[in-house]
Amino acid sequence: MRSSNVLHCIVTVLLLCGAGQAESQAGDSPQSLHTRGPLRQSPDNPRYFVDADNRMVYLTGSHTWENFQDVTQPFDYPAYLDRLAALNQNVIRLWAIESMRSDGGWLMHPPSHENKVAPLPYLRTGPGVALDGGPRLDLSRFDPAYFERLRARVKQAGQRGIYVSVMFFQGFSVVTPGAWKAHPLNGRNNVNGIDGDANGDGLGLEVHRSPGPQVLEIQEAYVRQVLETLHDLDNVLYEVVNEATPESVAWQYHLIRFIKQYERERGFAVHPVGMTFFQLGEFGGGDNAALFDSPADWVSPGGYTKYARNPPAADGRKVMILDTDHIHGIGGDHEFVWESFMRGYNPIYMDPLGAVHELTIGEPVLNEPQHERARIAMGETRRWADRLDLTRTTPQGDLASTGYCLADPGREYLVYVPASAPQSNGVRTARPVTINLTGAAGLFVGEWVDLEQPQAIPRSEWIYGGGERLLTVPFRGAGLLFLYRQKA
Repeated sequence: MRSSNVLHCIVTVLLLCGAGQAESQAGDSPQSLHTRGPLRQSPDNPRYFVDADNRMVYLTGSHTWENFQDVTQPFDYPAYLDRLAALNQNVIRLWAIESMRSDGGWLMHPPSHENKVAPLPYLRTGPGVALDGGPRLDLSRFDPAYFERLRARVKQAGQRGIYVSVMFFQGFSVVTPGAWKAHPLNGRNNVNGIDGDANGDGLGLEVHRSPGPQVLEIQEAYVRQVLETLHDLDNVLYEVVNEATPESVAWQYHLIRFIKQYERERGFAVHPVGMTFFQLGEFGGGDNAALFDSPADWVSPGGYTKYARNPPAADGRKVMILDTDHIHGIGGDHEFVWESFMRGYNPIYMDPLGAVHELTIGEPVLNEPQHERARIAMGETRRWADRLDLTRTTPQGDLASTGYCLADPGREYLVYVPASAPQSNGVRTARPVTINLTGAAGLFVGEWVDLEQPQAIPRSEWIYGGGERLLTVPFRGAGLLFLYRQKA
C-alpha cells in the first residue's frame, strides 16, 4: 500500500544492505536449484502450494522496492538474498517500475530530484527527446539488459531456495500527472505514436483499466517476453500488477488468462499467477471478492481492519499470501506473522530495510526492532511448517483457548500463545491455556517453546487425551505449545 505520490517511490531501501557493489550476474550454466517447482496448489490442503515432488511449500519472506531495478544506487542483490536465506525465508516479490524516473515521495524526507530507473524494458533509441530529457523509447525494441537481469536475479534466488513472484506492472505508475509524465506509454515518450491517455486528461488511468488495442498489444508483447525469459525456471510465480485501481479488474482478469493461455500454447511449465489488492487498501474502494472470484491461483487480500490482527482462518479457495504491503503499507510485527501462520496464510513482509518512511497504518514510523522481529518470526514459522504435516494440518482455533491452533486432530496440535498482558505494575503473570483433546485418546507429548527466549531448551510434559485439558504456560511471553501423539 502506498500513498498517491508513491509512483516515484523506489528509494533508499539499501541502508541495511549497503551500496555500490556491482551485481554478480548468474550465468545460465546448468546448476541444481534448491527449489523444486513449478509450484501448484495442493490438492490435499489448498491453503498451500506443493512442488514438483509433491512436497508442501509454505511461503514466507521479505520484499523491497528496489530489488530489481536501480533507482537510488546499485542494489546489493546477492547480499539481500544471503540475508533472506540466513533468516530461513523462501519467497520475495520482485518489484517492477514502469516509469522512466522516480523520486522518493513516500519517504519522510524525499530527495529534491528524480532518479533514473534502470534498466527499462525498452531501448531508448530516439529520434526525439522524451519528457525527461533523454531519447524517446522504441516500444517495439526490448532492451536485452532488462531481461538478462530479470533471468539472472530469479536464478540467483532459486539457487538459495527462494521463490520469486515476478511483478509485471505497477499500479501507481499512471495515477498522477507526474507519474504519467515519466511513463513509456505517454505519447511524448515513445517513437511509436502510442499514447495511453485516451481521454487527454493528463493521466494514464486507461492503461490499467481499459487500454486501447495498441496499448494492450504493447502490454501483451512485454508479458510474452517475460514468459519467454523465465519459462524454464522452477521458482517463478507471476503477479499481474501491484495495487492498481479497483477499476482494473477486467484488465487484470484478461492478463491472468493471457498468461495461462500463452504457457499452454507454448508448452511451457505452468507457473502460479496471482492477483493482489488495490490502491489505498480498504479505504480505496477495492473489494477482496474480486480476487477470490478471479482466475488467479493465489491472491494477496487487503484490509487493515480484517487482516492486521486476528485474521479469519484461510478457507482454501486460493493460496493466500498475506502481504503487509496490502494491509499496513509498511507495518506489522512478529505477532502478525505468527497469527497469520496459525490461520493458514503464507505471510510476507514489505521491508523498508531501514529507510525512514511515512507510509504506515497502525504503527509508529520508526520501528526497526519491530521489523527485525518480524523477519526472524517468518523463518521460525517456516521451521514449524516443515515440522508439521501440512497435508493434514489445518486451522482449528476452536480447539485452543488462545484461538490459534494448527491441528491434525488426534495426531498433532500446534498452539500459539500470545504474550500475557502486563499488570498495573508492568509485570506479566503466568496464565492457563486449555486444549480440547476430545476424541483424541492416548498419551501426548507436550512441548513448550518460549519464543522470546529462542535459545532456551523446550520444556516437555506428558498429557493424556480424551477431553479438555487445562495447562499452565511456563513462561510469560509469547510462545508455542506443540502436542504430538506418543508413539507406541
